[in-house]
Amino acid sequence: MEHLNDETLARAAQGGDAEAFGALVERYQAKMTRYARRFLRTAEDAEDAVQEVFLKSFENLQSFDSERRFSPWIYRIAHNAFINALKKKGKDPLPFFDPDTLFPHPVAAERPDRDAEAKELREAFERIFERLDVKYREPLYLYYFEALSYQEIADVLKIPLSTVGVRIMRGKESMKTLGASIGLGV
Repeated sequence: MEHLNDETLARAAQGGDAEAFGALVERYQAKMTRYARRFLRTAEDAEDAVQEVFLKSFENLQSFDSERRFSPWIYRIAHNAFINALKKKGKDPLPFFDPDTLFPHPVAAERPDRDAEAKELREAFERIFERLDVKYREPLYLYYFEALSYQEIADVLKIPLSTVGVRIMRGKESMKTLGASIGLGV
């Protein structure tokens, strides 16, 4: 099933193929977990919310139009699930950025100076990213780390396409300004 695209797997799952849905869950588990950690404070909250995403996806799978891309559809379900989890917990979105989630691969150990540089860069990025308004942080995350198109981000966030472009542009400008304010030539 590894060679099948998401939409083909979704069609198969709509036809009752539980193995196809399982393959989709495998493909999206890590992505949904990373996305959840942008919203929720604890790993436990993120895991619970991700389980909710897959449950809702399964329950609503028949509503998926397999002529469209699967990823924006599941990201929209995830966005709603994470917002609902925040409302239930009465929490604000995450005020910090977890670099280990975005940079899961350790830097080569043979160069200690590289480790220090990478750590310094992650910390600087974290300081900049955490200071961004959520309305800029989320589209930037979806665009750069989940590789969604502007149209897909608009579908996920339920905002106009032009607003996605503006938010990404303003988010990048804010990151440059914030980077300069902490002494980085971003």
